[in-house]
Amino acid sequence: MKKIQYIISPELREAIKVAEITGRPLLLRGEPGTGKTLLAHAIAQEKNLPLFEWHVKSYSKALDGLYTYDAIARLNDSRFSENLEKVKNIENYIDLGALGKAFSLDGPSIVLIDEIDKADLEFPNDLLLELDQMEFVIVETGKKIKAKYRPLTIITSNNEKELPDAFLRRCIFHYISFPDPEFMKEIVYTHFPDIDNQLLENALEIFYKIRNISDLKKKPTTSEFIDWLQVLIIEKQKLTNKPIPFVGALIKNEEDLKNISYKI
Repeated sequence: MKKIQYIISPELREAIKVAEITGRPLLLRGEPGTGKTLLAHAIAQEKNLPLFEWHVKSYSKALDGLYTYDAIARLNDSRFSENLEKVKNIENYIDLGALGKAFSLDGPSIVLIDEIDKADLEFPNDLLLELDQMEFVIVETGKKIKAKYRPLTIITSNNEKELPDAFLRRCIFHYISFPDPEFMKEIVYTHFPDIDNQLLENALEIFYKIRNISDLKKKPTTSEFIDWLQVLIIEKQKLTNKPIPFVGALIKNEEDLKNISYKI
């Protein structure tokens, strides 16, 4: 597996340590592209721990992260005599979710609950008991799944909606600020250690000028900046003349393209 390039700030490292000591979930907020999701992968790789991912959708239910029961598949199998032995055992139709798998392990792990604010308002509250006690019961079988090791749970939010106070009280909170130019340089050097310094300085100047345009619909993110730099390096572009080359790597809608054409 390719090594993940991720620089953890001292403040974020401290928040991770607090979450590990207290056993509480680490709730990360920040604008898209600040590395919230990638952090779980980086920690799992750094600590050599299994990672269980739960990418929340608008239709997700809290139960999905614990287990799912496929009653339809069981009903279909019951129609055929060769499947009768399988049908008799309901556990054949139960699949553990990310939390369920982590709780079932005989060792530590990392759980990522990604973009929790995409689901409805009751979704976080429906997880309070399980995240507190690290256990749940599979209703269909009566089997209790209880964690032997409390996983490090990382929860991300893009702040699309407010999360309930009861849920927030049970989390360790950290806001990932957008990198300033100096920190961005550190990030870039992990990806392109041999990058031409003048190219990087020019690219940073243009990038932050674009981000400072107040009426942009979508500001370019760190990942888009890295993509842009990669193209500039491969194409040996020096950034000495306008217009901005390969701007489609940074700007993602027509109105923003018009904005930067006369403001940069």
